[in-house]
Amino acid sequence: MNQDYHQELRREAAKFISRRWFFRECGVGLGAMALASLLGETSARGAGAKLELPDPLLPKAPHFAPKAKHVIYLFQAGAPSQLDLFDYKPTLRQYDGKPVPASVVRGQEYAFIKPDAALFATQFQFQRHGQSGAELSEVLPGLAGVVDDVAIVRSMTTDAFNHAPGQILMNTGSTQFGRPAMGAWVTYGLGSESRDLPGFVVLSSAGGTSGGASNWGCGFLPTVYQGVPFRRSGDPILSLSDPAGITRQMQRRSLDTLKRLNLQHLQATGDPEIATRINAFEMAFRMQTSAPELMDLRKEPKEVLEMYGAEPGKSSFANNCLLARRLVERGVRFVQLFHEAWDHHSDVTGGVRTQAGLTDKASAALVKDLKQRGLLDQTLVVWGGEFGRTPMVENNPDVGRKLGRDHHPQAFTMWLAGGGIKPGITLGKTDEIGFHVVEDKVHVHDLHATLLHLLGFDHTRLTYRFQGRDFRLTDVAGEVVRQLLA
Repeated sequence: MNQDYHQELRREAAKFISRRWFFRECGVGLGAMALASLLGETSARGAGAKLELPDPLLPKAPHFAPKAKHVIYLFQAGAPSQLDLFDYKPTLRQYDGKPVPASVVRGQEYAFIKPDAALFATQFQFQRHGQSGAELSEVLPGLAGVVDDVAIVRSMTTDAFNHAPGQILMNTGSTQFGRPAMGAWVTYGLGSESRDLPGFVVLSSAGGTSGGASNWGCGFLPTVYQGVPFRRSGDPILSLSDPAGITRQMQRRSLDTLKRLNLQHLQATGDPEIATRINAFEMAFRMQTSAPELMDLRKEPKEVLEMYGAEPGKSSFANNCLLARRLVERGVRFVQLFHEAWDHHSDVTGGVRTQAGLTDKASAALVKDLKQRGLLDQTLVVWGGEFGRTPMVENNPDVGRKLGRDHHPQAFTMWLAGGGIKPGITLGKTDEIGFHVVEDKVHVHDLHATLLHLLGFDHTRLTYRFQGRDFRLTDVAGEVVRQLLA
């Protein structure tokens, strides 16, 4: 049923009570047809028929057999410096402090520096690790220990060079507000295996993201598919605990009454957001039991807590990584961690060292833990930010900046593991100063197409009609990166 028609029908139903009554009571005509379409029924009902509410998060079959069933996205907001972590450039040491060649930066624009700023070599040592021989910075000892289980992509590129549009593009496939996040697309396409927890859960550490809630929103998809942020302490969601003096039986009776009223309203108007509201109330009721047990990390063995560096009762990236594993174990489809702390316009060396110290151990522990539990093969783990950092230095005494790096969309690095990803490879290459991609370029749309492919989707066919157009996560671009597939 055309969605524009649904919207027009709802407007008309709100204006004319008699018409709404007629559609509901007679069970014929366009109103009943629209409601029947919404509920997935093949025929209209007569008056007094029981209205059964479908669960939009029930598991669904993808286009073809998937390699992965779950996604854990470790989003490093602020843009980590690939030159200080993954992409070692001896040439930068040779020309450290000298202006970048004009031919390299011709036509480029930057947020805070001039294109002819001096080159800036990393202050870290790099070594090769594992059988794959992947070259990593000294600040990534955790990743070095699991490097043969991951694929490093040094040739990422994006279209945005400021944080908010860059984060929104990386998460939604567009720099414009209002598009569904990847997690929303995945739960829309696959549903969730968890009955007691949301299908798309968001965990955060450090600061807030520049893109805000758009990074995990549902856009024009029904709101049942949006990400659900869990709080860092206390109840994971506000008002989850029973109020004083209210028993569980009393709450159940209240919810049943509210459900009946909402079902009547749904039957009258056909508004899918009413169905979302009903499902949200029911999910919250079930979460009153499931969420406290999920969040209680004290039940984890001491050696597991130590492996992650997790501390029960505290808020940290390490705790969130462990929670991500626990969420996937309980059937949650998409878990996204946001760690907004990598925007190093000044003292990039100190900043990278600090943030790697907070994230590297837990990120590697997550890969190791999933593998030990037999979950890595069916769980995609993704690590990366919205863009990279410049090979040129950022020095601006007017704002107190020194020895930093500016935003760099032309080339950056991400890594992936599990879920059908080919392990132990390094894909792509940048030029001798790390400015441009020169081999196996991977655009954001290509990354999205590849992740959807591993989840069993042809990215061109996972669509949703909105305002007369079929939208998709990859917009009108994107190719599956076959070199990344196991």
